[in-house]
Amino acid sequence: MHSFTKIIATLGPGTEAPDMIEKLILSGVDVFRINFSHGDQATHHRTFQNIRRLAQKLDRHIGIVADLQGPKLRVGMFIAPALLKKGQAFRLDMDAQPGDERRAQLMHPEIYRALKKNMTLLLNDGRIQLRVVSFGKDYANTRVVVGGALSNHKGINLPHVVLPISALTEKDRKDLAFALKLGVDWICLSFVQQPADIIAARALIGDKAGIIAKIEKPSALAHLKEIVELSDAVMVARGDLGVECPIESVPLLQRRIIGVCRAHGRPVIVATQMLESMISAPIPTRAEVSDVANAVYEGADAVMLSAETAIGQYPVETARMMKKIIHHAETDVYFKQAMDIAVLPPDNTIASAMTSSMRQMLKVLGRTACIVSYSVSGQTTLRTARERPLVPIVMLTTTPKIADRLTLAWGVRPVVISKKLNNIADVTPLAVSYAKENKLGRAGDEIIMTAGIPLATHGNTNILHVVKIK
Repeated sequence: MHSFTKIIATLGPGTEAPDMIEKLILSGVDVFRINFSHGDQATHHRTFQNIRRLAQKLDRHIGIVADLQGPKLRVGMFIAPALLKKGQAFRLDMDAQPGDERRAQLMHPEIYRALKKNMTLLLNDGRIQLRVVSFGKDYANTRVVVGGALSNHKGINLPHVVLPISALTEKDRKDLAFALKLGVDWICLSFVQQPADIIAARALIGDKAGIIAKIEKPSALAHLKEIVELSDAVMVARGDLGVECPIESVPLLQRRIIGVCRAHGRPVIVATQMLESMISAPIPTRAEVSDVANAVYEGADAVMLSAETAIGQYPVETARMMKKIIHHAETDVYFKQAMDIAVLPPDNTIASAMTSSMRQMLKVLGRTACIVSYSVSGQTTLRTARERPLVPIVMLTTTPKIADRLTLAWGVRPVVISKKLNNIADVTPLAVSYAKENKLGRAGDEIIMTAGIPLATHGNTNILHVVKIK
């Protein structure tokens, strides 16, 4: 049962074993996320090898994302969990002594440099709010606006502040070099604040992997269009986004980010707490089911499981549940209506004109089995996926790395062929053969083929070709 919307699953202590990875693949997972915030390089190396080996065994293309930790802004240790009360004074400083109800260590001088009087600081995922009263180069005196319990290494957020911090820490740079050497398909970049963060990462990554920009900070939203253009894919990271922005705005921001990504032909992932209750329960809440379905209706390329599959008690059941939700949403008549409503106007390029015409041909022909794109870089296929055609998008490529990478894209089924093709006539028998073998259509159905002439020319989609299955 193939779906248009892809599933990303995070691997962790409960799912790193080969038998669990295999079960997750068979349950519908298309891409695995390796979280470099946890574990060590030896474990990640072993996990990577297991994924590749099992993908080959199951004759599947599976994408692998290395998610870099990024800067983690946290308070230090406490003598015991401290209860902060509304109205009390509370100090942040660089003293190494354990914290208590009066103060806590905050070893981030760049934060002190960015402070202003009356600025709001958020701790413990926004549960605690502090107002800055006074500050210096190594301290901040604050007043508690919203109190609560504070304990070891809880995070701190500064909404609407661009901090003078690189998105890549020294640890990230080491992990990045390691991940690229392994051969991961995607690098997920945390703590993106501005376009310069993507440019800096691109200088290190080149074309060795695609870059996924996490949108989790208001400053990134202020530069959303530029960040999307510079990235290869985007993640709606609703965790920190819901801390630094008003939580009621998150659904609207999700729709906005998806829309901008669609307009620029960039795959977009919706992440965080999608089936959170299944960490400890065998079934999700009704609200979670609606949340996943809404992401599907909005046209997201992929939905992601985090702790649900990394440390949850029901990882396989969670993946199966997500697959069921996607399937029911995509077979609903409203899903087709939603995709038709969300048709994007073509831009002033030949490639856009071709894919826009392709969508119109789908409506007129009525019995299209699939769309087949021959692509070296994947750009022709991504252009096709941008249109959200409601038939499978079969990508023929000679490059296994591109095949694995585009497992993330909406509706794409990658197929690696053994030799480079020279003309569109060479594509036809492969397209018909795949459609027949995979029962996508029957005699008399059409296949629409997209490519660039001359074939295998990067970014040169300029032909549509229609053949009938005989």
